[in-house]
Amino acid sequence: MNQYIRSNQQRYLDELFDFLRIPSVSADSRHQHDMLRAAEYIQGKLLDAGMDTAEICPTAGHPVVFSEKIINPALPTILVYGHYDVQPADPLELWHSAPFEPVIKTTAVHPEGAIFARGACDDKGQIYMHVKAIEAMLKYDALTCNVKIMFEGEEEVGSENLGEFVRQNKEKLKADIILISDTSIIANDIPSVETGLRGLAYMEVEVEGPNRDLHSGVYGGAVANPVNVLAQMIASLHDENGKITVKGFYDKVQELSTEERDALEAAPFDLEAYKKDLGIAEVSGEEGYTTRERASIRPTLDVNGIWGGYTGEGSKTVLPSKAFAKISMRLVPDQDWHEISDLFTAHFTAIAPPTVKVKVKPHHGGQPYVTPTDSPGYEAAFKAMAEGFGKTPVPTRGGGSIPIVALFEKELGLKSILFGFGLDSDALHSPNEHYGVFNFMKGIETIPLFYKYYSENFQ
Repeated sequence: MNQYIRSNQQRYLDELFDFLRIPSVSADSRHQHDMLRAAEYIQGKLLDAGMDTAEICPTAGHPVVFSEKIINPALPTILVYGHYDVQPADPLELWHSAPFEPVIKTTAVHPEGAIFARGACDDKGQIYMHVKAIEAMLKYDALTCNVKIMFEGEEEVGSENLGEFVRQNKEKLKADIILISDTSIIANDIPSVETGLRGLAYMEVEVEGPNRDLHSGVYGGAVANPVNVLAQMIASLHDENGKITVKGFYDKVQELSTEERDALEAAPFDLEAYKKDLGIAEVSGEEGYTTRERASIRPTLDVNGIWGGYTGEGSKTVLPSKAFAKISMRLVPDQDWHEISDLFTAHFTAIAPPTVKVKVKPHHGGQPYVTPTDSPGYEAAFKAMAEGFGKTPVPTRGGGSIPIVALFEKELGLKSILFGFGLDSDALHSPNEHYGVFNFMKGIETIPLFYKYYSENFQ
């Protein structure tokens, strides 16, 4: 089967490139038609792969693509989840090639070549691995489990409508395990399986001062500048030790034992290479924790965007009437994103000086998630990675968020296996996002091994 996969590499890449050319940006209403085009494209490719059915299911937002192949109701069923929507490509001027015209270029990390395009790794390239792996398994009569597919179009905007879809379609989605490829491995020569994800609370804040923009010469020094005030308020959200100052923020944070922290630190990590890759002289973060711990098992608060006043070409001397920021918080067990949103709102409102008015708007969020390492699903993933890469994989904790995972467990009673093949250095959500050709093909070869070992463990 692997020979078939390798001999079809160019066809797989050509098909993926067509998929990547569709600018399925869920956050931008101008791409409404492109979202449907992307759903229809993946629907067609699932049918081409040999799935029994593939349907586009409407939601209040972007549709869900559902597909299934039931070979024997007595066999276990794997529900594959992923998303066909992508992040906006901005800022466009920082891309070295057009974000929706994929190209392959070699890099130091990917000497065999990497696919540069928005969505290449997150998550179009990774969901397409599953489509091609299913095609190969069906061609060689090697599909050992029933399979259902649920690809959504709103993951990058918080999966706002997927929860309702899940609640209304529990019978349709009935399965034994959920398989997700929207995460990373440590390196191409160090395979890993993630055991957990951080949660997310995403907020937008508005600081309003005078009732109109003011001449900075006439009013400067006498009236509070909302941009200055917002900057001061944001600066106060961390103390000198890098801890978040929101009252009650850490009350429910689950602290790991020394043994658990040591196990996570056992994974290879080169701090100097990390800094060199990012072009930074030094790392920063919460005192008392390593860089890897700060990015995985500790909660965070970061400004994702800030604006106000005149930002066009040349100068315009005004005191802006309003200033805005978007702020996200990554959460860890046992933080609840609704509770954290309320705590942030209360804190940010309380620290506002009387010279301004403040509004806080929660956008979306999701709960943190930890998967048990003694489950049949995790054991199957571990064995598949070991055989696929020829090396024992390393358990890791992911720093990112997939907001819907905790809801899957609540509504469907299913555990999720995080079975990604990207790299943290693949510029996810950034200009020049890319995905290694090696990783793409290795995923197609390794996914069938998960089916094999899961069916064996299930028995």
